[in-house]
Amino acid sequence: MNLGALKDNQTAVIIGGGPGGTMCGIALRKLAREQGKSINIILFDGKATVGETHYNQCVGVLSPPIDEILESQGVPFPHHLVQRQIEAYTLHGERRHIRLTEAGEISFATRRVQFDTYMLEQARAHGVDVRASRVTDLEFLPNRVNVYAESSKVHADVVFGAFGLDPGTTTILAEATSYRPPRFLVSMVTKIHPPAQIMAQWSNDIHAFLPRNPRIEFGAITPKGNHITVNLAGEAVTSADMEAFFAYPPVRRILHFADPKHPENPHDFTFYRGRFPISVASHFYGDRYVCVGDAAGLVRAFKGKGVTSACQTAIWAAETVMTEGISREAFARHYRRACREILQDVPYGKVMRQLAIVGSRLGLMDLLIALAAENNILQHALFDAVSAHRTYRDITADMLSVREIGQLLRDFAALSRQAARGKPRQTR
Repeated sequence: MNLGALKDNQTAVIIGGGPGGTMCGIALRKLAREQGKSINIILFDGKATVGETHYNQCVGVLSPPIDEILESQGVPFPHHLVQRQIEAYTLHGERRHIRLTEAGEISFATRRVQFDTYMLEQARAHGVDVRASRVTDLEFLPNRVNVYAESSKVHADVVFGAFGLDPGTTTILAEATSYRPPRFLVSMVTKIHPPAQIMAQWSNDIHAFLPRNPRIEFGAITPKGNHITVNLAGEAVTSADMEAFFAYPPVRRILHFADPKHPENPHDFTFYRGRFPISVASHFYGDRYVCVGDAAGLVRAFKGKGVTSACQTAIWAAETVMTEGISREAFARHYRRACREILQDVPYGKVMRQLAIVGSRLGLMDLLIALAAENNILQHALFDAVSAHRTYRDITADMLSVREIGQLLRDFAALSRQAARGKPRQTR
């Protein structure tokens, strides 16, 4: 078996046409040109010709450094698709809230389906053979992979899994290899078109919630161009949980104009379900295959940053294939090592997730917000945790310093004394 780096006239097949899949193709083509190689790059995606007529369950917030990642591969950042620049995150408790921001940290709110269409156009422009067809089976042989699609069969030397958490494709790869998909939360997404005068005054903030409802782990309200997107996630959330979320008092205070039972716009309050990985997939690479982004569970722990992580891991996977090899050992040596920051953050993310669940169930969010109003380090930590701009490992290291623990204890004691006197301080 020849499992070294791809050579002239060999074939790479990519399954999935989201940001991870298209970036795989673009990065492969860039590296092949730099090395003077002629590589066949085929991308299969069942929605490649659908365009903007389908709905993507991703909220569509592009986090830094997505612009730098795209431009490093010769893809202009699509400023024309940006509907809002997200400047801050407002974290809500039952009665309190706090606005979290960091100078220079801007995210971009887009319609995810438009961004996917743009990336597919870029992949075609870079010479990727995009085929509007679903992969129906895979057969791994010592010298190749037979890729069966709805209307064709392709002999591949390596397969990239960029299919997210699509149930059908994860099953196909799991049956053909040792791959096992990551554990996931169920997500629910919908959108609302507020009156024009309300939308014109809407701030460029994402509102984040950790409600006491044991079925809902987190929820968010994200502004776009002429509408807002509402999403929530939990182990088994349903449309009934989304309706309960809209009735949650802190949400009602923001969406007071919206009535899910009597929508003014017929397109409002249509619920869509998706999946959100919360663990790393088992055996997300092996001889002649490698998974990226959600399919591998390689996202920022608990928060996501999915599009950015998908594009970055796609580039690392392409570099491995073009410079190191297509064997399990090559991926372990180069690809896994490139992903080490994400992988090392997984245990910290699990702990943070459990702390968030316990804290919200016990109704401690208001206390946390009150403490953050008094402690700048805690404010920065909450911003980093909500926005995923820094790893949980780094956040934990900052918060566990002796000086910061001492300051938090002093702030907590001061709040307790004020509460005992019946004079709670107002948060920002």
